Amino acid sequence: MRECDLSNAHWHKSTHSGGDGGEDCVEVASGLPGVVPVRDSKLDATAGPVIVVGSAAWTAFIRTVGATV
Repeated sequence: MRECDLSNAHWHKSTHSGGDGGEDCVEVASGLPGVVPVRDSKLDATAGPVIVVGSAAWTAFIRTVGATV
């Protein structure tokens, strides 16, 4: 597994995540060429797990999800 330096990542909460601390709290990061880190914003941001997916896979996922919402 490849290490990914997230120190320059700029995290953004999903527009579908509520501001009330509900269960749908997802953040994605920008600023990392070729990859998109994803995390659960309810967890400790510095210690919580991060899933890193390729940019092309993320784009395909968003297109697919967007077509079904």
